[in-house]
Amino acid sequence: MHFQWYPGHMTKAKRMMQENIKLIDLIIELLDARVPLSSRNPDIDELGKNKARLILLNKADLAEDKQNDAWMEYFKKKGFAVVKVNSKKGGGIKSIQGVIQEACKEKIERDRKRGILNRPVRAMVVGIPNVGKSTFINSLAGKACAKTGNKPGVTKGKQWIRLNKNVELLDTPGILWPKFEDQTVGLHLAFIGSIKDEILNTEELAAELIRLLEPYYPGILQEKYGIEETEDPYKCLAQIAESRHCLLRGNELDTEKAAILLMDDFRNGRLGRLTLERAE
Repeated sequence: MHFQWYPGHMTKAKRMMQENIKLIDLIIELLDARVPLSSRNPDIDELGKNKARLILLNKADLAEDKQNDAWMEYFKKKGFAVVKVNSKKGGGIKSIQGVIQEACKEKIERDRKRGILNRPVRAMVVGIPNVGKSTFINSLAGKACAKTGNKPGVTKGKQWIRLNKNVELLDTPGILWPKFEDQTVGLHLAFIGSIKDEILNTEELAAELIRLLEPYYPGILQEKYGIEETEDPYKCLAQIAESRHCLLRGNELDTEKAAILLMDDFRNGRLGRLTLERAE
């Protein structure tokens, strides 16, 4: 499978971010805790040079706890402030305000010396499509001020959100980058729903997920779906179809429906807490 999805609005969004970066004190970058490296847009480091940085491992409740801690260490060693969050349920959100002030303490101190008091920290919230930026902002602000949806590309334009007198957030659309150097990255992004499902072959995608889960989480699919062990991912899909009564006319197995079911179970944490990338 070859992955590429870079629609025109992403080019526009990137340009908008470049134009606004001079107004910003801090970049808050959301990653998907299940694939922290793949869900990092490499353009953000270039964009955020000389800015304070905060990484949020979002959807931490869907990833393995031990791996979340390992990834936090990994990013801290690289000089980032890091917080584990679960924006949907509000986990980790209370600590964010303090972390923002801490990450920007040099700027706040510089302002104070110049006699500028109480100027709010301006933070740009960035991340790839479907990583949960709008849900995070709503959770942090305590009200629905950013549109949310579980489809990539719901946030189209920029919007400033005033959290309180100390912090203002600039919400930005989710952007990918023009070319994935490594197709594994594209595969991981397809797993978590950051690439439009409509352009993907769901059965191939589900087969790749089965291949990836086997070494890290042996037996997990057998236990979940009550199926037998098999090394062939397509046979595994057929077994899931049989177990979950995914049938076409004439009692033929509907493996595409089984593939959609498996992807949905993975994305919503119904297979358990799974991390697909390990911190080295």
